[in-house]
Amino acid sequence: MRHLLVFAERDDAEEVAENVAEEFPRIGVPAVVREALAGEDDAEDAQWLVVVEDPGGVLGADHLARLEALAEERDGWREAG
Repeated sequence: MRHLLVFAERDDAEEVAENVAEEFPRIGVPAVVREALAGEDDAEDAQWLVVVEDPGGVLGADHLARLEALAEERDGWREAG
Protein backbone atom coordinates (compact mmCIF):
# COMPACT_ATOMS: atom_id res chain seq x y z
CA MET A 1 0.00 0.00 0.00
CA ARG A 2 1.09 3.57 -0.65
CA HIS A 3 0.33 6.52 1.61
CA LEU A 4 0.72 10.11 0.50
CA LEU A 5 1.39 12.91 2.92
CA VAL A 6 0.51 16.18 1.20
CA PHE A 7 2.06 19.58 1.95
CA ALA A 8 2.09 23.06 0.49
CA GLU A 9 5.77 23.66 1.32
CA ARG A 10 8.83 21.65 0.34
CA ASP A 11 10.54 22.21 3.71
CA ASP A 12 7.57 20.70 5.53
CA ALA A 13 7.57 17.65 3.26
CA GLU A 14 11.31 17.09 3.65
CA GLU A 15 11.19 17.38 7.43
CA VAL A 16 8.26 14.97 7.70
CA ALA A 17 10.02 12.51 5.38
CA GLU A 18 13.01 12.53 7.74
CA ASN A 19 10.73 12.00 10.74
CA VAL A 20 8.95 9.10 9.02
CA ALA A 21 12.31 7.46 8.18
CA GLU A 22 13.41 7.77 11.82
CA GLU A 23 10.15 6.52 13.33
CA PHE A 24 9.51 3.73 10.82
CA PRO A 25 12.92 2.36 9.76
CA ARG A 26 11.38 -0.88 8.43
CA ILE A 27 9.75 0.94 5.53
CA GLY A 28 12.81 2.93 4.48
CA VAL A 29 13.14 6.55 3.49
CA PRO A 30 10.05 7.97 1.80
CA ALA A 31 10.39 9.90 -1.46
CA VAL A 32 9.56 13.61 -1.62
CA VAL A 33 8.04 14.62 -4.96
CA ARG A 34 6.30 17.65 -6.37
CA GLU A 35 2.90 17.28 -7.99
CA ALA A 36 0.93 19.97 -9.78
CA LEU A 37 -2.72 20.29 -8.90
CA ALA A 38 -5.13 19.20 -11.61
CA GLY A 39 -5.97 22.09 -13.90
CA GLU A 40 -3.33 24.40 -12.46
CA ASP A 41 -0.73 25.92 -14.78
CA ASP A 42 1.13 27.89 -12.14
CA ALA A 43 4.08 25.99 -10.65
CA GLU A 44 3.49 27.80 -7.35
CA ASP A 45 0.26 25.83 -6.98
CA ALA A 46 2.11 22.50 -6.89
CA GLN A 47 1.90 20.35 -3.79
CA TRP A 48 4.73 18.43 -2.17
CA LEU A 49 4.14 14.76 -1.49
CA VAL A 50 5.89 12.42 0.90
CA VAL A 51 5.39 8.98 -0.63
CA VAL A 52 5.35 6.29 2.07
CA GLU A 53 5.55 2.82 0.54
CA ASP A 54 4.26 -0.08 2.65
CA PRO A 55 4.18 -3.07 0.28
CA GLY A 56 4.27 -5.60 3.11
CA GLY A 57 1.45 -3.98 5.04
CA VAL A 58 3.71 -3.34 8.03
CA LEU A 59 1.87 -0.19 9.07
CA GLY A 60 -1.10 -0.77 11.35
CA ALA A 61 -3.87 1.58 12.51
CA ASP A 62 -1.68 3.28 15.17
CA HIS A 63 1.09 3.79 12.60
CA LEU A 64 -1.34 5.38 10.17
CA ALA A 65 -2.64 7.63 12.94
CA ARG A 66 0.96 8.68 13.61
CA LEU A 67 1.50 9.46 9.91
CA GLU A 68 -1.63 11.62 10.00
CA ALA A 69 -0.40 13.40 13.12
CA LEU A 70 3.00 14.08 11.53
CA ALA A 71 1.28 15.54 8.48
CA GLU A 72 -1.13 17.66 10.52
CA GLU A 73 1.72 19.10 12.59
CA ARG A 74 2.89 20.76 9.36
CA ASP A 75 -0.55 21.70 8.00
CA GLY A 76 -0.65 18.66 5.72
CA TRP A 77 -2.80 15.58 5.41
CA ARG A 78 -2.60 11.87 4.58
CA GLU A 79 -4.19 10.14 1.60
CA ALA A 80 -4.08 6.47 0.66
CA GLY A 81 -2.58 6.24 -2.81
